[in-house]
Amino acid sequence: MSKYVKELVTRDIKRELDGVEDAVLVSYVGMDAITTNELRGELDAKNIRMLVVKNSLARRATEGSSLAPAFEGARGQVAVCWGASDFVSLVKEIVRLDKDSSKYEKFTAAGGVMDGEKLDADRLKEVSKWPSREEQISMLSGQILGPGSQLSAALLGPGKKLNSQIKKIAEGDE
Repeated sequence: MSKYVKELVTRDIKRELDGVEDAVLVSYVGMDAITTNELRGELDAKNIRMLVVKNSLARRATEGSSLAPAFEGARGQVAVCWGASDFVSLVKEIVRLDKDSSKYEKFTAAGGVMDGEKLDADRLKEVSKWPSREEQISMLSGQILGPGSQLSAALLGPGKKLNSQIKKIAEGDE
């Protein structure tokens, strides 16, 4: 590859990954074109982007960015995945596809980067067990609303009992 072409490709990678702070590296070497298209379709449905890169050019393109640690020591051709609603959702989907050996046996999660910290494949599996953003919001809402509903029940309970007793007395007198 000529120096000019390397500079063009490096610039394209840099432009494509501009603004991306967290990503997952995957390998899918050996997959046929049809399976690769199905994989891309599944990822696209989850709003996940995938870019195949040459490691040396990706290292040059991400130099000085939070993505740079992901490419340290990476070998062979890899693809960078990013997107989804949050990083945990991205990792959950990548790990799920990695486990699907019947359909995507050549697809493997190679590592990634989160908040500038390099993650290996084992660490990605740990992150995939964390609650996603939506799950965290749901848990937080429950924690915020829980005491309020308990207080409401405590305040309304005696009033309902009193109301039913007054209703019984009123029905009994008639």
